[in-house]
Amino acid sequence: MTDDGGFRDKLVAVKQAWARAGRLLTGTPDEEHAHRLPPGQHLVTNWPVLDLGIQPDVPRADWRLTVDGAVVNPITWDWDALMAQPPFEDVSDIHCVTQWSRYDNSWQGVSTQHLLSVVQPLPNAAHVVLHGYDGYTTNVRLDHFADGDCLLAHSHDGAPIGREHGGPVRAIIPRYYLWKSAKWLKRIEILPADKPGFWETRGYHNEGDPWTEQRYG
Repeated sequence: MTDDGGFRDKLVAVKQAWARAGRLLTGTPDEEHAHRLPPGQHLVTNWPVLDLGIQPDVPRADWRLTVDGAVVNPITWDWDALMAQPPFEDVSDIHCVTQWSRYDNSWQGVSTQHLLSVVQPLPNAAHVVLHGYDGYTTNVRLDHFADGDCLLAHSHDGAPIGREHGGPVRAIIPRYYLWKSAKWLKRIEILPADKPGFWETRGYHNEGDPWTEQRYG
């Protein structure tokens, strides 16, 4: 039996040390997105697997997504309810804080704009916390979560998203480093006030814009 808890603790400790040391920062100015690749990143064609040493196995039949908090209509969707929503497709680049980027990812799922139209955030709602089946959390601004290229993705490049990449459903928020696109999505919490998540409370930046190298807070 492997010591998953020990592995996770070591991984977290290493990345917290990176944050303290400012590792990977280049100091290269954005230059108004003059190039497609953000500063400090390198391009890959594969899709590296990064997690906390835990990959939840969530069959579609057991998967549930709850959206609650500062909303008019809290919901809990099962797989059939998710697939009954209007389909959405988008192509975007993804950028990992560990310095790799992958271009032209084709996503299929449900748009966050549609989701928000269903739950109807209250007037005081301003932030979102994404919760994964692995216990992971991460925070984003509600207006950024509502961007036109954001979605709850169940497929990537025409195939179901595998367990290792956060399937059956993960968030995709292209404007941020990929740690903000929570895997194994279980709950979306809409809040009036910000609530930093797992990495944000361990030295990582609260927003995570790759174009300004917001790797660490």
